[in-house]
Amino acid sequence: MSRPPLQLRPGLRVLPRADDEVQIGTDPRWAVRLVDLPPAEVALWSAVDGTTDLVGLADRAASQGADAASVATTVDALRDAGLTRPAPAPGVRTGGPAEAETVAWSLLSADGAGDAVVAGRAGAAVGVVGLGPTGLAVARHLAVAGVGTLLLDDDRAVRSADVAGAHRWSDVGAPRAVAAARVLRDAAPGARIDGDVEPDVVVVVEHEAADPARSMLLMTRDVAHVWVVLRAADAVVGPVVRPGVDPCLRCLDLHRTDLDPAWPTVLRSLTAARPGVDGEVGVLAGAAAALAAAQVLMLLAGQVPTLCGATVELTLPDLVARERRWSTHAACGCTSPPGTTDAGPREA
Repeated sequence: MSRPPLQLRPGLRVLPRADDEVQIGTDPRWAVRLVDLPPAEVALWSAVDGTTDLVGLADRAASQGADAASVATTVDALRDAGLTRPAPAPGVRTGGPAEAETVAWSLLSADGAGDAVVAGRAGAAVGVVGLGPTGLAVARHLAVAGVGTLLLDDDRAVRSADVAGAHRWSDVGAPRAVAAARVLRDAAPGARIDGDVEPDVVVVVEHEAADPARSMLLMTRDVAHVWVVLRAADAVVGPVVRPGVDPCLRCLDLHRTDLDPAWPTVLRSLTAARPGVDGEVGVLAGAAAALAAAQVLMLLAGQVPTLCGATVELTLPDLVARERRWSTHAACGCTSPPGTTDAGPREA
């Protein structure tokens, strides 16, 4: 029985290195070298691209002066290394940003089915709270990546400071959610804006400090969420919280209180309602939004985001990131069954 067609994963290029050697891929996570090859095999592999049937390549090897058994052995080794995938069924090629997303996730997914990862986003709903430059950029990243429904939450008006992002000068004075919906429809006409659905994930963008009340609401509703906190010259992205699994925002506040007993008083002042909307530096908003959106896409792909139990601080002027890991706090109990803490059962 004939073997099904097999191809290199999308995005892998075959590059000659020497008279007896070729390289497949350039990313250190999966790049490999094929060494000690006779000239005929170097020529054979150098002509391979993402559409080449590798099973057929082995069958054609002898007609091109190469050793068919050696080529077949190399194909098997590439399959064992996870660098191949079954050739997809014929169909219409997806254009636009989804095409690049499919290539990337074909390399990142264990089974190479990047098309399935991207297609699965169409059924997802993501909420974005706070639609200044950062929040709108998060929503736009998700929309062009194929997320089917975006739930927008911000009834404040667009201000001139918001034009640092995708808002236009003509949007100034309009409700942020209305202006954001226009941006998203232009970027991803197929995306649904709002709707009567429960979000799979919520991204919350706030200024100065994260609001504990909003965190408690999301924990109570058992909704995964990602925090972005913007300050004058830096941004903190994370943590990503899967309720009952990861350290929550209250855990972080309790850790801070252990180090600084005045933190609750400072936090109340930082989260108190203030008139107006803080501005956001454009490059800082862009970097924070991209990182937050990437964490959401990992969640939707069924992976564990890097920022579960972690935050990343992006600081101006260079935007070099600093990661900080966090653990659950024994006094919180957010990942423990009722009546217990991480330290053990509560005493009566």
